[in-house]
Amino acid sequence: MKATVIHAPGDIRIENVPDPAIQRPTDALVRVTASCICGSDLWPYRGVTPTTEPHRIGHEFVGVVEEVGSSVSDLRVGQFVIAPFVVSDNTCANCRHGVQTSCLHGGSWGGEDADGLAVDGGQGEWVRVPQADGTLVAVDDEPAAELVPGLLALSDVMGTGHHAALGAGVGPGSSVVVVGDGAVGLCAVIAARRLGAERIVLMSRNESRQKLGRTFGADTIVTERGDEGIARVLDLFDGIGADAVLECVGTDEAMKQAVASARPGGRVGYVGVPVSGSSLPVQELFGRNVGLVGGVAPVRAYIPDLLDDVLSGAIDPGAVFDRTMPLADVADGYRAMDDRSAIKVLLQP
Repeated sequence: MKATVIHAPGDIRIENVPDPAIQRPTDALVRVTASCICGSDLWPYRGVTPTTEPHRIGHEFVGVVEEVGSSVSDLRVGQFVIAPFVVSDNTCANCRHGVQTSCLHGGSWGGEDADGLAVDGGQGEWVRVPQADGTLVAVDDEPAAELVPGLLALSDVMGTGHHAALGAGVGPGSSVVVVGDGAVGLCAVIAARRLGAERIVLMSRNESRQKLGRTFGADTIVTERGDEGIARVLDLFDGIGADAVLECVGTDEAMKQAVASARPGGRVGYVGVPVSGSSLPVQELFGRNVGLVGGVAPVRAYIPDLLDDVLSGAIDPGAVFDRTMPLADVADGYRAMDDRSAIKVLLQP
């Protein structure tokens, strides 16, 4: 079968790899019908995180169950399933606390499971799914084609934006600032509106992303950054800042922007992957009583709640996919996301 393999920074290839097979009784084999490129996939692509040897890549996919191990009881062949961006058994103590990203028996796509067994990357034609009962979320009926992008968004970006909003305490009547206009930031706008935010400000310099952000529920766009951006946000909120700020980038600059944009007693929900040495302005957090909650989003915990809204059309996170490509052109997809000519690329086998 064919799958995406990263060899070095900027070196993404489609290669023939061994067909997956059931290796443990808790495994399932999924035929991938759609996958995508994540903003965090760009970190190894750009060389920010090292690639020491060629390996499979990709952690967001949906597909159809084609085979299950002897211990799999909650899934059946032929079901359409959503794969969250980490493997989890959904039964251990951490999973029961809703933190499946810290599953005691989990693993990462394109990495290893808890026992050191290699796990397939999601950007391929097939994937062996460990801990299938806990990891995969089945959709009752075969979804219409137009719903697939939204279901794929539930594997990561929609749940991650939701995590930021929950961390920041967004609720009815909240004032919200979203720092970051990538797929996660745009989904954070959806999440904030869904949770009842009264006013949402999106920080964005990109016209197409601004337009989509407004469609998702942003009321105001702020294009300034740094001290000018902070001053603009404070001016919008009576000089004191917003109730909730959603940090969806992961850089030092974005975190400082987020903390300074929150009102005294406000909260920052952070989900941007901190790969660039992001540091916390602890004195400012302390002095202004700003709370900070977030981290790796346990999207497995959120999918059941968000799924009905996607299926009903109440939310449309699939709109973040502004380019669809065949898997064979995945290298072009990485380039498009790297140069920001695409928000998020959907890949089809």
